[in-house]
Amino acid sequence: MSSSKGRDFTNRAKTHTVNPMTKWVSRLALGIVLIATCFLLDAVKHRWYVLDPASLHELAQAAIASSPNNTAGMVEHIVSNLTATYPSSVIALNTNSKEWVFNNAGGAMGAMYIIHASITEYLIIFGTPLGTEGHTGLHTADDYFNILVGEQWAFSPGQLEMERYPPGSVHHLPRGTAKQYKMHEGCFALEYARGWIPLMLPFGFADTLTSTLDIPTLYRTIIVTGREILRNLFIGKI
Repeated sequence: MSSSKGRDFTNRAKTHTVNPMTKWVSRLALGIVLIATCFLLDAVKHRWYVLDPASLHELAQAAIASSPNNTAGMVEHIVSNLTATYPSSVIALNTNSKEWVFNNAGGAMGAMYIIHASITEYLIIFGTPLGTEGHTGLHTADDYFNILVGEQWAFSPGQLEMERYPPGSVHHLPRGTAKQYKMHEGCFALEYARGWIPLMLPFGFADTLTSTLDIPTLYRTIIVTGREILRNLFIGKI
């Protein structure tokens, strides 16, 4: 009797054993579906953009003209203009201009004020009164760095002369490219990125986890970024 039960258990086990080839075919099919989905989403992500690089460049120049030698005035001009231009039902903006946090990324250090963060766009004021330099990072988004105060220098491997970006200019870093950059003493910029923003976050967090260990700043950064992304998702802004 026990022998019969043993054979029955063995037969059931054989019946439920999945062929290794079937496993690999299933995994390959799943991988193809995921890759195809990523390509499809990447092709249509522009439908979720609200902000515009050219308009933001004009806004940065207008802020400089309205508040020369007054960085706080420039920030106020930018935020006021954005809230007047874009309805809160279309895009959520963080109007608390006192919500600054340190940012260490690519070896550079400064502070940032997150004006907007969503899945496909972010807009921040970034800079430092002390000056800093580092690696731009290699990103899945186009980055537009509108200089408000001071000057930024940059270069790519193979360049023998540096690029210079004075106030009122914009430094466009296409996605998938990287440079060394330097922000001189008292340099602040309006930075806009459009693409897959969550994939940029590991670069923004890496220096904290491997170098500064400034966990309180990391916590505040995650809280503010997550809050703004969720606020936008709640109104349908991806």
